[in-house]
Amino acid sequence: MTAIQICALIGLVIGAALLYWTGYRGGLIDGRIEGIDEGKAIQGSDNSEAISSLEHLLHQVRAERMQLYARYERALAASKLGEQEQQTLLAIAEKLRIAAETFSAFRTGKKLERDSLALRDQALSMAALLEPTMQEKAA
Repeated sequence: MTAIQICALIGLVIGAALLYWTGYRGGLIDGRIEGIDEGKAIQGSDNSEAISSLEHLLHQVRAERMQLYARYERALAASKLGEQEQQTLLAIAEKLRIAAETFSAFRTGKKLERDSLALRDQALSMAALLEPTMQEKAA
């Protein structure tokens, strides 16, 4: 082989290598870009479902928190009841007892008598619930 033929062969090998390397790198880059786009599409749909699920859970937690806060406010209001409220409940219970005796004496109806006694029992139980609070405040 002559020197020109050897130089041409080396040039062809180098040209083929450069052509192969350019195609390989271009395909690799295109594949990566396509894979990233496909991953984003898959991840995007999963994220929207996950986000909507998390938002739903957040709304549930907020609703439960509001219910708990309402219970807290009622308990706080009940804890502020004192001696005057207990005396009022005891007075109501006494008037209901008198009403039940009156209904019994007039024989106007057993239902009214039973209702009066039931309301009296409820008023007494509510007054009893306030009694430990009063003892705690006194201490």
